[in-house]
Amino acid sequence: MTGYGKAIATYGNKKICAEIKSLNSKAMDLSTRIAPLYREKEMEIRTLIAQSLERGKVDFSLWIEEDSATLATPINKGLVESYYRQIKSISETTGIPEPEDWFATLLRMPDVLTRTEIKELSDEEWNVARGAVTEAIERLMEFRQQEGAALEKKFNEKIDNIASLLASIAPYEQERTEKIRERILENLQKSLGVEYDNNRFEQELIFYIEKLDINEEKQRLTNHLKYFRETMQDGHGQGKKLGFIAQEMGREINTTGSKSNHAEMQNIVVKMKDELEQIKEQVLNVM
Repeated sequence: MTGYGKAIATYGNKKICAEIKSLNSKAMDLSTRIAPLYREKEMEIRTLIAQSLERGKVDFSLWIEEDSATLATPINKGLVESYYRQIKSISETTGIPEPEDWFATLLRMPDVLTRTEIKELSDEEWNVARGAVTEAIERLMEFRQQEGAALEKKFNEKIDNIASLLASIAPYEQERTEKIRERILENLQKSLGVEYDNNRFEQELIFYIEKLDINEEKQRLTNHLKYFRETMQDGHGQGKKLGFIAQEMGREINTTGSKSNHAEMQNIVVKMKDELEQIKEQVLNVM
C-alpha cells in the first residue's frame, strides 16, 4: 500500500499542484489539505481517492502556486485619492500640518490594502485541477504496482527458502527415532536395572514416536506454501488472505518445532520462523 504520486497542471498564470502519498493501514484513513478555492470539491476528491486506493493511510494535498505579481495585494487608488483630499482639506481648515510622509500615512488608512475580490471556481479550472488529482493518483498506483512486483519476488524467495528448509528436515527424522530409542533404553537400564518385555518396549516406543511424528505438519505446511503462491497469482485485493495463510504456516512450523525433539531439527525450525516473519512483515503492505 506504500506509494507516492505528484502532478502539476497549468491554468492561466496558476500552477495547480496535487500530491498524494500512502502507507499501510487496515482501512482507508484519508487526510486532506485543499486550497480554499477547491474545498467545495472535497467530497468529489475523496471519492476519487477512495475508489482507486481502497485502503491505506493516505495524505492528499492540493494547492495553487501563482506568480508573485498576481499575489500582491492591489492598492485601492481611488480610496487613496479620497483620503488625500480629505486630509488636505482638514489641514487647510484646522491648520494642522500636513503629513511629512504622505505615502506612509495613506497606506495605513483603512481598506487601502484590503483584498476585496471574491474568487469563484469555474468548471474549466476545476476540470484542469481534477486532471491533476487523477494524474497524481495514477502515479501513486504505478508506484504501488512496482512495489508489488518487488514484493512478489521477495515472497517467492522466502517461500522457496521455507520449502528448502522443510525438505532438509527429512534426514534427521530417522536419526531422531534411533536416538530416542537409545536414550529411552539407556535410561531404562540405568534407572531400573531390571529385565523388561522387549515386545512391550517396542510397542510403547512406537506409540511415543507416533506422538512426535511431523508428517501431517509437513504436508499441511507444503499445502500452505502452494496456496500462498496461488493466492499471489489471483491478483488484486489478496493482502488479508495472504496474511491468514501466513498465520496458518506459522502454526505448522511451531508444531513442528514442539515435536522435533532434536537439536538440528529445532535449528531448522528457527530458520523457517525467521523466513516467515519476513513474509508477515511485508504482507501488511499488500492490498
